[in-house]
Amino acid sequence: MGRGRWAGVPRPVRVIVTAAVLVFAYGGFVHLIDLFGGRAGPLPSTPAWLSLYFVSLTVLDPLAALLLALRRVEGLVLGCVVLATDAMANGYANYVLDGTEGVTAGRIGQAVVAVLAVALVVAAPRIAPWLEPVSGLRGDPRPRRRGAPWKGRRCRSASGRPTGRCALGVDTNPKPNPLDLKHPHGQ
Repeated sequence: MGRGRWAGVPRPVRVIVTAAVLVFAYGGFVHLIDLFGGRAGPLPSTPAWLSLYFVSLTVLDPLAALLLALRRVEGLVLGCVVLATDAMANGYANYVLDGTEGVTAGRIGQAVVAVLAVALVVAAPRIAPWLEPVSGLRGDPRPRRRGAPWKGRRCRSASGRPTGRCALGVDTNPKPNPLDLKHPHGQ
């Protein structure tokens, strides 16, 4: 993820997105194995809506991984929703439906998914500006750019005339630190 589509994106962002892609790819694989009976099936008391949700994760997990790998903000949003709802669904299955006392493998798995959900939701505001914006929707005036988001900025006044040292051909806008993830588009 260091070249091409991901050129100019800071390493911490690439590491977080790569980890998320791997988590979603693994989740899709696990849910696919569950679907074909590779592991113990759902509890007999599992409601149909919950089983349908877990089956839907065979598509949603890989879709989130693919969209994130393609540097799409939709993948980040889908990933946050999938992890948060997966943590809640696993919590319901492991604490409400499963009457077993104490620590179980399912409860440990639910805790891991919950931690991953919180981590991705907390990291999302710093990752989202580095992903491609939603295109084709009304209200998105940002042009699609590849590479470093700060390239191409000019030091001009609101009227469009060069200001200060820019009139002499010197760009006075400082280049942002690539590790400052707050405002990569200079906004």
